[in-house]
Amino acid sequence: MAFPLPSDEIVTPALLRSARGSYAQSIGSSLADAGFDDLPRNGAFVIGGMANQGGSAVDMIRGLGVTKQAASQLIDTLVLRGYLEREVNLEDRRRMTIELSERGRAAAEAVRAGTEAVDAELVEMLSPAQLAGLRAGLAALAEIRDRMADSGPDRRPISESD
Repeated sequence: MAFPLPSDEIVTPALLRSARGSYAQSIGSSLADAGFDDLPRNGAFVIGGMANQGGSAVDMIRGLGVTKQAASQLIDTLVLRGYLEREVNLEDRRRMTIELSERGRAAAEAVRAGTEAVDAELVEMLSPAQLAGLRAGLAALAEIRDRMADSGPDRRPISESD
């Protein structure tokens, strides 16, 4: 969405909402081109994060801020569609080990390719200092969100489902 006003006259939430779509569109196209058009909502975040940041499925889903029921449903769907493998943990049989399957690793590569395509365009459009400022600003916003979430339900940020 192109804005009719200069970017410094547009409220930050509107810019963030519009900008977020660039990664979503690029990742979605990359996944579709690679034959992974059945990933559920937030599936790309989970498998991409597991592959690229080395986090667990639980860590990635916790970062989404969804309920335990929604997290369980997402994992079940990713297992059923072949993106994740779930096995009993041999050290603690009450727990499950969840790992990327071969299909999950291939889909994570498509997620990475979609992300890198947008990153490459940003490098062309922004100076290194501007890019560093963008990243610093986004990190600060994430920190604010975490602080708000930690301070209790009265300061809870509004999610997309609200």
